[in-house]
Amino acid sequence: MLKAISTQVYVKERLHPGLLDGLVRGGAEAIEIFAARQHVDYANRKQHVREIADWFKTGGVPLHSVHAPMFADYEGGRSGARPVNIAATDRAERIAAMDEIKRAIEIAEQIPFRFLVQHIGVVNESFDEKKFEAAMTSVEHLRAFAKPLGVRILLENIPNELATPDKLVEFIQATHFGDVGVCFDIGHAHIMSNVEEAFEILKQHIHSTHIHDNNKDRDAHWWPGAGSIDWKKSLELLRSAPNTPPLLLEIEGDDKLKPEQKMREVFDRMERE
Repeated sequence: MLKAISTQVYVKERLHPGLLDGLVRGGAEAIEIFAARQHVDYANRKQHVREIADWFKTGGVPLHSVHAPMFADYEGGRSGARPVNIAATDRAERIAAMDEIKRAIEIAEQIPFRFLVQHIGVVNESFDEKKFEAAMTSVEHLRAFAKPLGVRILLENIPNELATPDKLVEFIQATHFGDVGVCFDIGHAHIMSNVEEAFEILKQHIHSTHIHDNNKDRDAHWWPGAGSIDWKKSLELLRSAPNTPPLLLEIEGDDKLKPEQKMREVFDRMERE
């Protein structure tokens, strides 16, 4: 399975070629960019995106995916900015959310990538038919925008009532969006129910993953092995998926730890499982 990592591990820092070099030294064969403005200023196409694009032209690994923005400010929501929410029932809020996400999709004009990983709603959001329908309208619009750029939308299972495994399958079937798939987040599945149950529901639609660990009590984004997920079983499941996805680490950064050191250890252990 392809070994990959999200730049979320460096989300507190401005992404630059030196950090990307470190991820490659750690064993990354592909990268996911976490589209947070304080980390990757995706609206600054002439400077920051170009700098990152120049690295990908010579870095030896592809940009696999981009995680859609969760906030539109430069402080990761700490400024009090509202979340970027494609399920918002307020039309103006939803249009603003889509406009922000499209800015991130436009990275593909300078750095080709395969998938945009998209949340439906925000954490702990309750289910509502109007929200579900709003999200369908949003995904239809984003899908049409992304397709000419060679980008497919992947919906992520997150801890809320709009993006459970059952609801994601219902969403895909109801919309008849044959090119919309799923980014299977193992850490979220562990919190919400269990990994095996979630995988069985979603397996036909899985094209990518988010790999991280927790103790089932909070969305910790620890390195695999630090929590209570059964990784031997989880990896067996992923290898059985019809579209074998990458092992894409999505880890919360630790100021005391260089990711490249831990990455190689984790990838080596997963290869042996």
